[in-house]
Amino acid sequence: MFEAAEVGSEVPKDEYEAQLDQLRIDLVNAQYDLQRAEFPVLVILVGDDRPGVSDAVNRLNEWMDARYVRTHVFGEHTDEERGRPRNWRYWRALPGRGQLAVYTGAWVLGTLGEHLRGDIDDAGLERRLRHMERFERALADDGALVVKLWIHLPKDEFKKRVKKALKAQKSAKKNGSAGKLDELDVRIYERYDEMVPLAERVLRSTNSGAAWRIVEGTDARFRDLTVARSILSALQARLSDEAPPPAPAPAPAGPEAPSVLAGVDLEASLARPQYRKERDALQGRLRQLSRDARRHGVSSVLVFEGWDAAGKGGVIRRLTQAMDVQDYRIVPVAAPSDEELRHHYLWRFWRQLPRAGRLLIFDRSWYGRVLVERVEGLTDEAAWRRAYSEINDFEEQLIEHGMLVAKFWLHVDPEEQLRRFELREQTPYKKYKITAEDYRNRARWEDYESAVSEMVANTSTELVPWRLVSANDKRHARVEVLRAVCDGLAERIGAREGA
Repeated sequence: MFEAAEVGSEVPKDEYEAQLDQLRIDLVNAQYDLQRAEFPVLVILVGDDRPGVSDAVNRLNEWMDARYVRTHVFGEHTDEERGRPRNWRYWRALPGRGQLAVYTGAWVLGTLGEHLRGDIDDAGLERRLRHMERFERALADDGALVVKLWIHLPKDEFKKRVKKALKAQKSAKKNGSAGKLDELDVRIYERYDEMVPLAERVLRSTNSGAAWRIVEGTDARFRDLTVARSILSALQARLSDEAPPPAPAPAPAGPEAPSVLAGVDLEASLARPQYRKERDALQGRLRQLSRDARRHGVSSVLVFEGWDAAGKGGVIRRLTQAMDVQDYRIVPVAAPSDEELRHHYLWRFWRQLPRAGRLLIFDRSWYGRVLVERVEGLTDEAAWRRAYSEINDFEEQLIEHGMLVAKFWLHVDPEEQLRRFELREQTPYKKYKITAEDYRNRARWEDYESAVSEMVANTSTELVPWRLVSANDKRHARVEVLRAVCDGLAERIGAREGA
């Protein structure tokens, strides 16, 4: 794979200078055209020639309008990043539509380094590769232009440059100044013959969502021109192809099939004295478990979905009453903001993920893509069907990080929902909870029920199953959720203690 980039490509100085002015004009023009476009650009610029990568990034910022180039250099994870799932730092740095970002280091080089260091085995590497491919595929499917460039040095040239840099670094240390090489550079130098086939394996495994281009780094002028032209040609091609997407049509009603909600026992109830006894015991248990989770660094994500007026707010209050306010955060999810609409729909959820030891509650969630967005025709069918696998991969990464992920659908029947609607209208401090939209959603009950059934069938996995909670009786629902959260936390904490 790398042999094609070991041919000694060079660009003479006069030829380089003759091409440079027009290239810079074209880059800036394309960059400004991008600002009016409806897609983001993500440039992945990595390689075994890490100083060459840095030089190429500096050149891009020099040749383009650096105010509109977002450059992210990913090295070792910070303490804040280690407390969250691995891809959190990549998601939160994603450019919005009309923006361009350059990632150096990123997921590819970090994974190579960890495998060379022995921090992950072959099975762990394969899991990482799957997540990389799915991540890039999700971005591309959402409309992003992903340009991936690997800067490569032939072995002899690589060894010569690193030896020279190591010598300079020793001299720098004597003088009390910093050197340019870090631990990963030295590791690649010492294990170059092992690194090359490993890098080729990684590149081949992540070549489907967006293809890699390998750039020879021996000659700096050739390297910089090739990198810039690769980005420019991809950007120009995409700009010329761009057309406004057709407006999605409302999803048709689902097929007449047994609903998964039909199996929920809506007669389940709990007498008030028994409810108070169980609630108090479970809240006491949750109070201690939340403190243990903070001490052991176990973070949690709780997802609440359900019918309007199904009691999500009441359940959430009974959970938070049991915890210190420092240990939890609630995110009520409404229609996305303009900024959120400029990104992949999962972006706003990734960036909210809690740090180690904390609990995050989503009142509504990413499942809006396959529920309200599907039923109301806010996204096209291809997009909400893709979302099932994207969501499963997202939740799988949270579980692999050691998080508790629990998701609840609170179910009531139409009669109970109507009773609660009318009660809200008659209660002064609850009037704000009822809107015309609630009644409009109610009119599409069968469509939503069909969407819920398909959602559960496609996203209730062994790792993160859906819990369908009978909520006609609020007391029963609150106790059932409290118990499930306590049991889940105890299991995760026990796993962390035994690790």
